[in-house]
Amino acid sequence: MTGLDILATRPGPAQPRAYHFPAFVRARLANGLTVITAHLPGRPLLAAHLHLEGGAGEEPSEMAGVSALLARALPEGTAHHDAVELVEAGERLGAELHAQVGWETLAVALDVPRRHFGPALALLAEMFLQPSFPGHEVDRLRDERMNDLLQAAAEPRRRVERAFAEAIYAPGVPYARLLGGDELTVPRLTREALVARHARFLDASSATLIVAGDLTGVPVVELAEAHLGEWPGVVRVGAPAVRPRLSDGPGSPRIVVVDRPGAPQSELRIGHVGVPRKIPDFHAVAVMSAILGGLFNSRLQRLLREERGYTYGISAGFDFRRSAGPFAVRSAVQTEVCAAAVMDILAELRRIREAPITADELRAAQDFLIGVFPLRFETAAQVVGAITGLVVHDLPDDELDRYRPAVAALDAGAVLAAALEHIHPDGLSIVMVGDAERVVPDLEAAGMGAIEVVRDGVREPPAGEG
Repeated sequence: MTGLDILATRPGPAQPRAYHFPAFVRARLANGLTVITAHLPGRPLLAAHLHLEGGAGEEPSEMAGVSALLARALPEGTAHHDAVELVEAGERLGAELHAQVGWETLAVALDVPRRHFGPALALLAEMFLQPSFPGHEVDRLRDERMNDLLQAAAEPRRRVERAFAEAIYAPGVPYARLLGGDELTVPRLTREALVARHARFLDASSATLIVAGDLTGVPVVELAEAHLGEWPGVVRVGAPAVRPRLSDGPGSPRIVVVDRPGAPQSELRIGHVGVPRKIPDFHAVAVMSAILGGLFNSRLQRLLREERGYTYGISAGFDFRRSAGPFAVRSAVQTEVCAAAVMDILAELRRIREAPITADELRAAQDFLIGVFPLRFETAAQVVGAITGLVVHDLPDDELDRYRPAVAALDAGAVLAAALEHIHPDGLSIVMVGDAERVVPDLEAAGMGAIEVVRDGVREPPAGEG
């Protein structure tokens, strides 16, 4: 049989199987704590996340990074265990405990075999409700963050992400700063600052405990009542409180080159303030993003990698948050073609708005998004993460079941409308980390406009700026 015969007889893709996101139920303790459980038969490793409303986006700007440092310090000791004892207590149960912070919430997470869920949940409650914040450990973690900032300054990808956020958001907007704090704010973060910040999370009525896994015989609500029921909260009567949205004011479009002398390639970001997660055309935006820069054969990938050979890879998409996160095209390109790559990217961002996508592009994006969707929820922790998204963004409980049908129902007109609504070529900022002596003349020759150059952390005004 020849190769052509094999291709002719090879079966095509089948229709995707039906999929339903695991069912979950809600309960509410007397202190106001919400408990959500998802029973996943055959998955004995349980995942539990305690989510506390109010993440890094709500901390004072002069104390930026305090929530991230708090999350790192929680496992460093409690009223009953020091850091080593806490780790050993978890290991005896086969449990892993950790904490993390995002822009919207603080989460204390637990992974544990189902037979040890009760005592492991007791450890989680102890870690969150009774942290000791040892002063020497807080000092160590703060010093580690300062060292991390020094390392970040030497890493082009981290440098460009920081500069990009500062470029697209107006000054004072939380998303414009580093979630973990910067060189000015981190030194202010003392043990007392962590204690004060921790106190702001101590309201059970604004918290949610989410547990997933094989819950056969596991009385989750009763155990939550036993270990978290004494935690005081302000029980709200009637409709739940509206979760705060951050100010997401955009800055003015800018072109910024962070100088890295001698760099053989440039880290490049092009974009603007995007959209929040809770938008009516979310599914059309997802398909549009996939076609533009989310698939391996996306428009940007085909042009800049396959046709031009400028880069090993390029992506584009929206970072969905409660408030409007960034829309960004991300790539690293050879320094000598940086200006040409920028022009090609700008052309593709205009083209996605100028005409409907092709039927083949629509089908490829739909097939991919529909096909990989169930793979995102194979573990208990992934299911907990998905339910967390519903809670954080105030989405309906059937949101995940509606995803695949909603994507399948889209047409090219809906995708074009999403591009017209949410991609703004006139509002783009262009930020790169590269060799300014080689990059800036090419950008000027291309007529890109006023260019800001940052050398050793100091911004040089564009030529002609008074």
